[in-house]
Amino acid sequence: MERKFIGAGLFAGLIAGIISFIFARIFIEPQVAKAISYEEGRGAAEEALEAASGHGHHGDGAEVFTRSVQENIGAGVGTVVFALSMGVFFAVAFTVLWAYVGRRWPATDPRAVTAVVGLLGFIAAFGVPFFVYPANPPAVGNDDTIGERSGAFLTITLVSVIAMVIAVVVALQLRDRLGGLASTTVAGIGYLVVIAIAKALLPEFHEVPEPLKNDQGAIVFPGFPGGVIGDFRVYAITNQVVLWTVLTLVFAAAISAIGRRTTDAAGELVASAR
Repeated sequence: MERKFIGAGLFAGLIAGIISFIFARIFIEPQVAKAISYEEGRGAAEEALEAASGHGHHGDGAEVFTRSVQENIGAGVGTVVFALSMGVFFAVAFTVLWAYVGRRWPATDPRAVTAVVGLLGFIAAFGVPFFVYPANPPAVGNDDTIGERSGAFLTITLVSVIAMVIAVVVALQLRDRLGGLASTTVAGIGYLVVIAIAKALLPEFHEVPEPLKNDQGAIVFPGFPGGVIGDFRVYAITNQVVLWTVLTLVFAAAISAIGRRTTDAAGELVASAR
């Protein structure tokens, strides 16, 4: 049965990844194009300032992959691989949680467990990390801090996921003594405390490009457009909502189908034994 759940997770992840990529290609890529256009314009302005001050500047060289390859093949493969990974994560989380819940409360609908896994997975794997470190389009961020920013984001993601797992375990263990609402509240507060501590300990990054000025203080190129950042973040959130919603719905449909086939097979086995 566990293999079937993993298969369901992979299938759900594939469908979610394809739909998520289509959404991103339509709505997010135009914001990325605006950010790249800004970066190119700012780069040209910086070169002009350096030339005016007598300092030469050499380009960074041609791109290894064209923009078309990046936004289609690269983004598509990356999105689907990420969604497949989340599908496996989803299936494992469901299998572990269902093994416990199904044994303790046999009347529980597995689709309800699926919905809980989807909601908590979205919060832990995306919602909280995004709240701590909101996504930015290209051209926002210092190249020298890429490693530090990536490490900080990975850290808060791992902390969030592990803390969520512990919170679920605590809520389930306290359910019989405190009741569902109280146990969930206690676990939720504990989770938020852990996230607050982690956020306080991790570094902050404020690297949105300011207006570019010459030696006289005059603005020669504007700062990064706030509207592009806002639109990019809204679409990034929406894209993840789409991904996790499709992942949850497809997985729920898949395990329902698995349950029906298992029931039918068991019925046929009993009938043949008679």
